[in-house]
Amino acid sequence: MTEPLAVIFDMDGVLVDSYRPHWKSWLRMAAKVGRELSEAKFVQTFGRTSREIIAEHWGHGSLTDAEITEFDRRKEALYREIVADNFPAMDGADELIRSLHAAGFRLAVGSSGPPENVALAIDRLGVGPLFQTLVTGADISRGKPDPQVFLITAERLGVPPARCAVIEDAPVGIVAANAAGMASIALVSTGHTRDSVSAADVIVDSLLELSPERIVDLLSHG
Repeated sequence: MTEPLAVIFDMDGVLVDSYRPHWKSWLRMAAKVGRELSEAKFVQTFGRTSREIIAEHWGHGSLTDAEITEFDRRKEALYREIVADNFPAMDGADELIRSLHAAGFRLAVGSSGPPENVALAIDRLGVGPLFQTLVTGADISRGKPDPQVFLITAERLGVPPARCAVIEDAPVGIVAANAAGMASIALVSTGHTRDSVSAADVIVDSLLELSPERIVDLLSHG
């Protein structure tokens, strides 16, 4: 019997056009606590866990673990407030998810984001029943570019890494997918360029460029 194929979706910048909402939430949070963050620094770390971003930009020994956790909680709550008012679904996400499901792919989210963010996105997209598993930042101890999130996802799906394709937008996510031994598909979203995700096996400018047939071909010749 042929083993199933799987597609693992990152969330931010893949299912949700979340660049601007996240940037706004970082700015609001920074203003609340009297900190600064340039957009250039935000771009450099977009795709990593917010805990890591906080520690890197503002920690430097001045914040305790408890303070970083609270900072993270407040920042992500601000993000959800922003996207809840006008949810920015990524163009083509619904169509691709439904076509992959109809073609027999096992589907999952593998995200460094908090479970509340992932749950909100899946609910607003209306595709919850089509996913076999959702792996979030609460399930991992090491953020991307470590492959942990994708390896856990593949294990939960019951699909070998070599039969999984990952759709990512962030350079660290592409590195993580490659390190996991999976096919990597880069979506060039806001804040990223083709050069920044050149390590991907396939690069697209829209999810509308992808199809079950194209992903089967990628996994068959990987």
